[in-house]
Formats: sequence, C-alpha cells, structure tokens
Amino acid sequence: MKLRPSAARWFELLTDRECLGRVLSCLADTNAVQLEAYSSVDAKAALPDYAQILEAYRQLARRYRAYWPSIRVDAEAAAERSVDSVQADLKRLEAWVVEADPLIEALQALDGEQAGVRELASLLERGGDELPDLGLLSGRGPSLEARLYALADDTALAVPPSVLHVFMQGDTGRYLLALGPGGDLAELDAHLVAAKARPIELPRDLPSDREQAARLLAGRIEQTGRAIQDTCRQLDALGDRFSLPAILAEFAFLDWLISHVPQLPATQNFAWVTGWTSDLDGAALNAALERSGLPGLLHFPEPPRTFDAPIVLANPGWARPFELFVRLLGTPGAAEADPSILVAVIAPLLFGFMFGDIGQGAVLLIAGLALRHSYPGLRLLIPGGIAAIGFGFAFGSLFAREDILPALWLHPLASPLTVLAASVCIGVVVITLGLVMDGLEHAWRGAGRSWWLSRAGLVALYLGLVSAPFVAGGGLVALAGLAWFLAGAAVVARSPAGAVQALAELVETGLQLVVNTVSFARVGAFALAHAGLSAAVVGVGEATGSVIGFWVALAFGNLLILALEGLVVSIQTTRLVLFEFFIRFLRGEGRPFKPLPPPQGRESRHT
Repeated sequence: MKLRPSAARWFELLTDRECLGRVLSCLADTNAVQLEAYSSVDAKAALPDYAQILEAYRQLARRYRAYWPSIRVDAEAAAERSVDSVQADLKRLEAWVVEADPLIEALQALDGEQAGVRELASLLERGGDELPDLGLLSGRGPSLEARLYALADDTALAVPPSVLHVFMQGDTGRYLLALGPGGDLAELDAHLVAAKARPIELPRDLPSDREQAARLLAGRIEQTGRAIQDTCRQLDALGDRFSLPAILAEFAFLDWLISHVPQLPATQNFAWVTGWTSDLDGAALNAALERSGLPGLLHFPEPPRTFDAPIVLANPGWARPFELFVRLLGTPGAAEADPSILVAVIAPLLFGFMFGDIGQGAVLLIAGLALRHSYPGLRLLIPGGIAAIGFGFAFGSLFAREDILPALWLHPLASPLTVLAASVCIGVVVITLGLVMDGLEHAWRGAGRSWWLSRAGLVALYLGLVSAPFVAGGGLVALAGLAWFLAGAAVVARSPAGAVQALAELVETGLQLVVNTVSFARVGAFALAHAGLSAAVVGVGEATGSVIGFWVALAFGNLLILALEGLVVSIQTTRLVLFEFFIRFLRGEGRPFKPLPPPQGRESRHT
C-alpha cells in the first residue's frame, strides 16, 4: 500500500523539427505528458506565429461550423505547413465562404419553410371546432390579410375590434389566427413582434377540406425536403472543390497546437520537447514513439531546480474513484500523504453503517455498475452499495423490512446505545489514523524525531482518554501521554518555554479532537434514523389494510429512502472524511499533474 504520492518525472525529447506536430500528437495520445518549456540555450521558438491566422479561422468557425463536414485532425498534413501556406489556406476558406453564403441562406430559408409547414400540419391535425375554414383564408383578396402566429407563454394581446381572430392550442403552445384589413393587421403585427410571437406563413392555396389540406401540406414537406437535400449536396460538392476537409483538419490541429503547446525551443533542424510525465519508468513513452516510427531521442535527466514537479496520484484502480475526496482539498504535496486507499475503506464503511439495507444497497450497486461509464463519479455507488448490503445483513434489513432475515449483529432500534458507541469507536480509529498520517508526513519531511519526541505523546494521550471509561489503565496512559507531549516539546524547543507553548496548543488541539470524536456519533444517529424511517414505511404499508396497498407503500417508501437518505448520508460521509479525517494531516499544497489533451476533431451539426 503506497500512501506517498509520486512526483512526475522530467523528460526531454530531441526530434526533427518537421516532425514536431506528429510527435506532440503522439505524446498527447499517451495521456501521460505535461509540457513545460525549458532551455538552457538561446533558441528561437519552434512554432511560427499563427495567432492572427487562427483567430480569423475561429471567427469563421463560430459562424459556419454547422455547415462544415466532420473534422478529422491530421497532424501529418500540418507538419510541413508554413505561415505563408496556412495564410493561403485561410484565403481559400474565405473564398469558400463567398460561394457558400448563397447556398447557406437558401438552406436556412428552406429549413424555416419546412418547419413552418410541419407546424401548420400539426395544428391542422390537432385543431378542433375552433379552427375556421382554411379555404376562406386562401381566398382572401387585396383588402383583407391573414396572419398565423405562434405565441410566447402568457402573451397578453390587444386585438383591434375590426380583426377576426381565434386562439388555438397546439402541441408546443398557443397560436393566434387573425383575419382583417391590412392596416389593422400591421398594428397587430407590431404588437406581436414586441411580444416575441413567431409568424408562420399561411399558404394561399389551402383547400377547405382538411384531408386535402393535410395531403397538400405533406407534399410541401416532401418537396422542401428534396430541396434541402439538393442544397446540402451542392454544399458538399462545393466543399470538395475547395478541399474543405483537408483545410479544416489542418486548422483544427494548429488550433490545438497553439492552445496547448508552449513555445518550445528549436534550431533550424531540431526541436526540443520538454516537460513532465506520469510514466515514471518511461516505458509507455518509448513504446508510443517506437510504434509511431517518429524520430526522437528521449531521456530523463534531473528536473530544473526552478520548477516544482507536478504530483501524480498513482492508486490502484479500485481506489482511484476515491481520489475525488482528496482533490476536493487540492493535490497533496510531495511530502504529504495521499489517503485515497484509506478513504476507499473508510468512506464505504461510514456510508454502509448509515445506510444498512440489503435491497437498497443492491439498487445502489446495480446503478453504479450501469452508470459507471457514463458518469464516472457514480462509481462510488459500487463500494457504497456493497457496504450497505453488508451492514444490511448485520442489521437484518431487506427493503426496509426486518422480519424476513435474522440480524447477524443487531437491529438498530433495539440497541440504540450500542449503535452510537460503535460509531464513536469507528471515529476513534479514523482520527487515530489521521494522527498517524501526520507522523508519516513529519518523517518524510525529515522531522520524524521531533514528532516522536512530542506529538506521538498526543496520540497516547488521546487513546488513553477515549479508553479510560472502558479500560482500567486508560487514565494512566493519558497521563503518560500528557507528560510525553509536554516534555518532548521542551526538548524540541530546547527550552522549558516550549512546554508552556505546547500546553496552549494542547488545549486547542484537545478540544478539536473531542469535537471530532463526538461528531462521529452522527454515524450511529443516521443509522438509527434510517432504521426509523424504514419502520415508518412498513407501518404505513400495514396501515393500508390491503396487500396491494402494503406493497405500493413499501415500493414508494423505499424510493423515498433511496433518494432522501442516500443524498443525506452521502453528504455526511463526505463531511466526516474532509473535516474529521483530512484535517489532521492533508493541506493540499501540491501542484496537480495536467496531461496534454489529445487533438480531437469537432463534430459537425450539418448532415
């Protein structure tokens, strides 16, 4: 079990300048490299000044990305590019814009037309008696005009008296159909536009018969659909003529390069890639470069003294999800402990104690297994659910019922004092672990002797006090620990005044330890609350007086417990870990390792 985090390893890679882009892409794919520019020689920057060109590209991307093909990043294509060639590609992209704009405007108009026809068809299908004869609207003359508007929610309208109108309810909201003189409708138009109402075009040739009108609208939808497909094909052909996919692939890679890669030193022929790696033995980096066939001389010298090495949390897979707790307070420093492995035991233990139920724990376990890939944070439900199942057997609780399985230990409501005492005992173990971790950190910093001389006495004092009510010699151990702590402080300070200062520290630290210990009684309290809520759910079910009512109440009650108690218990577990355990030793003063992200193409919304 490794409690001390590792410092990232410094690496330096000499490569052919022309291959720099592909080498960086290869390193990014390993997810084990954090770049940091460093050179002891005066060398010019390896990356040309693409900033202005890329800003122009980004402005075009914000406007036209939806109409571009899917982008596939091509590091090899960008490797031989110069500022002049990229500038030429930008001009080519701008030339594409000139020819594409009319097609895009036509496509937008067709999309709007098709959406309006679909909305009108839906309204026609849904409309009841309030929908007037549409043939009358199609036969309107120059003196009368008709309007159809989709209204915003709770739109207040003042319709002129001379305008015939009807409000209708559609699938997505309210609509207003109006018929009247052009001047009066113009006044209504201004009011509707101010109210953010959306106009829908009314075809002039709608027949009176609804079935015929529906067929006509379906034909219009199909017709505009063919026009949209034809326009898309023209847009795709235009993109092929301008080599748009290749240009976009190059710009996407250059955008990634400028955004994530520092100004690396280079000569006319070579580039110097430097930084940190979480691949501590170098095997993964060497293997990646060998597979790619790219030239490069990789070695791992001592890091520059001016840089602080990032910290790598190298935990086994089963403990890695619990790094989330540690990162809430920051990244441990090189001389701090990484308690992720301990938290992987403590957090599920606390959660399971407070949420002990076989059935409910199984639901959490299944949810964690099903959602662990989509929502990585929910992987914590897996050990939490397993712990809840274990304590469910200990408490004899299955989906809130305690009359099906015998309790392997006890029923919480039958022995509340035992439950509270057990939770405090768990707290004593956790707090003691925190004090021991503090001792390890002192040793790693070279201050182990001072810890043993003084603060180790504090551990003895604490254990003696908490055991005194149950063990005859506990009080003597506490007194010995007090003397140890004060005398050791005087030795460390090389002055009797050190004992006086240590006594003042002892008052503050002692109060913290007492509060922290008592705080763990909440674990037992929430276990009792969970058992009480379960008993209430069963009682409500039995009060229904029917079998169906009982099982319905039991099902809804268990869902309530899973939602409410699960959230509360998760919060309490997090609080106890952060403020009762981590407070003893974790400061989070380390520099986090941030791997270089691999270049990724943007997905297009245009089909």
